[in-house]
Amino acid sequence: MQRTRRFWGWGFEDAAPTPAEERSLAARIAPFLPIAETTMAPPTPDEIHLTRPRLEAPASIASWCETDDLARAGHTYGKSFRDVLRALERRWERPPDVVASPPDEAGVVAVLDWASQAGAVVIPYGGGSSVVGGVEAPPDDDRPVISLDLRRLDRVLEVDVDSRAALIEGGIFGPALEAQLRPHGLTLRHFPQSFEVSSLGGWIATRSGGHFATLHTHIDDFVESIRAVTPAGISQTRRLPGSGAGPSPDRLLIGSEGILGVITAAWMRLQDRPTFRASAVAQFTSFEDGARAARALGQSGLWPTNCRLLDAGEAMVTGAGSHHLLLLGFESADHPVDDWLARAVELARDFGGVVAPREDLVRDASATWRSAFLRAPYIRDSLVRLGLISETFETAITWDRFEPFVARVRHATESALSDVGAWPGVVTCRLTHVYPDGAAPYFTVLAPGDGPRRLDQWRTVKAAVMDAIDAGGGTVTHHHAVGRDHRSGYDRERPDLFAAQLRAAKGVVDPAGLLNPGVLIDP
Repeated sequence: MQRTRRFWGWGFEDAAPTPAEERSLAARIAPFLPIAETTMAPPTPDEIHLTRPRLEAPASIASWCETDDLARAGHTYGKSFRDVLRALERRWERPPDVVASPPDEAGVVAVLDWASQAGAVVIPYGGGSSVVGGVEAPPDDDRPVISLDLRRLDRVLEVDVDSRAALIEGGIFGPALEAQLRPHGLTLRHFPQSFEVSSLGGWIATRSGGHFATLHTHIDDFVESIRAVTPAGISQTRRLPGSGAGPSPDRLLIGSEGILGVITAAWMRLQDRPTFRASAVAQFTSFEDGARAARALGQSGLWPTNCRLLDAGEAMVTGAGSHHLLLLGFESADHPVDDWLARAVELARDFGGVVAPREDLVRDASATWRSAFLRAPYIRDSLVRLGLISETFETAITWDRFEPFVARVRHATESALSDVGAWPGVVTCRLTHVYPDGAAPYFTVLAPGDGPRRLDQWRTVKAAVMDAIDAGGGTVTHHHAVGRDHRSGYDRERPDLFAAQLRAAKGVVDPAGLLNPGVLIDP
C-alpha cells in the first residue's frame, strides 16, 4: 500500500503524531516555553487555491505531468520552519506551474527540451525534504516554473559484487534503495535524518551528511561516478576507484544543488551489511570535556560509527537523560568490535567520562535519542503548530577554535532571540560528526513566537546566527546545503573567484539559466 505524503509538512500522514501525542508534547513544553492557546490546524486539500498554471505540457509528455492544485502545492516548498509556517498560514507563494514526473532519463531530456522552448525554470525536487529553501521558485524570476520530480527513477540497475558497487537511479528513496541492495548482502549505509523521504540524487546534489559520525561522513565518500542531464547534453563520468587526472568532474556535481544538471544515476560504493556491533554511553560533567574526548576519538584512528556528543539540554529535550552524553558505537561486517569499543571507553574516561556499566542503560539512552532524532521533524511540525519558533543551525569548525566558536554562536542565538522578544527560549548543541581536525556542532532552537511576527522573528535570528558563524570562521552549512536560506552566508564563505568559475561552468551547461536559478550563484 502506498503511503500518503503530507503536502504541507514533513513525512507521511500515518507517521504523524497522534492528537494524544501532541497533547502530551504540549504538556511537556508548557512549563518552560509559552505555547499558543489555539493550535494551528493543518491545511486540507480543499483549502488550496492556487493561481492558474501558465504552462501546458506537450502531448508527448502530458501523461506524466500534473497541474492540479494538490500536486503543485506539495511541490511549492521544502520542509523548513519557514516552509511549514507558510503552509499552515495557507500561503502558497509562487507554486510551480507543472509538476513533471518522467518515467526515465529520456523523459528528463524531454522536460529540459520543453523548458528551453517555453522559457521556463526547472527545479529538481528530489524528495522535497530541503530545509534551506532549495526547491522553491526564485522570488525574483517571473518565468514559468516546472518542478522536476524523479520519483519514478527508483531502481538499482546493476550490482557489481566484485567491486562492491551498484548503478542506482537518482530518484530512488532511502528505504527502496536499501531493500533492493539487501538480497545482495550489501548496503550503501547512508542514513541522513531525511532517509525515508529523500532521494539518492538529492543526497549527491546537496552533499548530504549521513550515518557515520567519523570517516565516511558525507555522500561524497560513496560516489564512484555520476550521470547527469543538462540543457547542453548528458554528462557521464568514468567509473574509477580513484584518479589524479585533473579536477574531479564528479566533485563539480556533488553539492551543485541542481544548478549544473539533473542527476539521473550514479555508481555508488557499497559495503557488506554489518553483523558485529558494540556501543556505550559516557556521561560528562561539562560539554567541553565531552568535546575533548570526541576530539581524542576523532584523532585516534578508531573511526567509531557513532561518536555523537549531546549537551545536557539536548539530552533532556530528547528524553535521553540530564547529563552531557557521548554516544559511542562501532560496527563491522568482518570482525568483532569489542576491543575498539574498549579502547574508546578508555579515551572517554581519560577526559572524565563516566561510562554506564550496564548494557540496558546504554541501550535505553541510545535508543531514546535515536527515536527522538528520527521523530524530530514530525515533532518540529507540531511545535510550529503550537506557536513556537523551531530551527536548527549546523556548521563545522576546527578544534583550535571550537570552544570560543560554540560560545559565540550560543550567545548570538540567545541575544537575537531576546532582541526579537522570543526569550526565554531553549538553545541546545550536539556534535553530529567528528573529524581529526574539527567537529560539526548542531544547534537546536526552541522559542516562543509572536503570532504574525513569527516569520520576521525567524529571519532576524537566522541572519544573526549566520553572521556569528561567519565571523567565527565556521561553515554556513555542514550538511543541509545552501539553498536560498543560506545564500547570503555562502556568498561570504566561498571565494569570489570560485563564484566566477562556477558561473562560467553553469554558462556552458545551462546557458539560458533554466536550472534552479539563484541557488549558489546569481544568473
